[in-house]
Amino acid sequence: MSWTRGLLAALAVCALLGGPAGCGSGDAHERKDGVSASPVGELLDETDEAGRRYREIDEKGAPEVAIEVQPDADGGWDVRLTVQHFRFSPAGTRSKAVAGRGIALLYLDGRGIATLRTAEYHLPGDLVPRGTHQVTARLYADDHTVWAVDDEPVESTADITSSQASRTSQTTEPPETSMSTSGSEARTDTGGSPDPGGKAS
Repeated sequence: MSWTRGLLAALAVCALLGGPAGCGSGDAHERKDGVSASPVGELLDETDEAGRRYREIDEKGAPEVAIEVQPDADGGWDVRLTVQHFRFSPAGTRSKAVAGRGIALLYLDGRGIATLRTAEYHLPGDLVPRGTHQVTARLYADDHTVWAVDDEPVESTADITSSQASRTSQTTEPPETSMSTSGSEARTDTGGSPDPGGKAS
């Protein structure tokens, strides 16, 4: 009969903690590290260039990104992201969508060139051919779905103009680490995002 008393005592504690919800394992609501275990957003049929699905979330509290690109003294480009309602995940993070967390992928004219886990990146001048180009930062969840608001990816784009021809070919798969090179002389006409709010442009 002692197990019956124990069960009744446990049920009494559950009732004091708010009913059956107070006796859950915790994983269905929130883990001890403060990360929600519930699904985040709604997966859409739309995908990015690599086939990664959009993850639609409400505009209120959604991640935002702005990008600024400036030429540096070595002929490359300094890329700086400003994010809101978002934090970068370190390497080795579990592949799961968690609200307000993930990585940024950097694109040059629609081609992936880097995976960013920090807000700063050095874009080698050798990757930027002569002419005007678009550099885009897009935010992804840790499961590689695209954060999206109103069916549009959360991203920001800046235009850059290079006066030097490219000496190397561009990659199509974003590397996990930043690249560096001496680069060639380059100039810029614009240095900021035309859309600091992080909407698609």
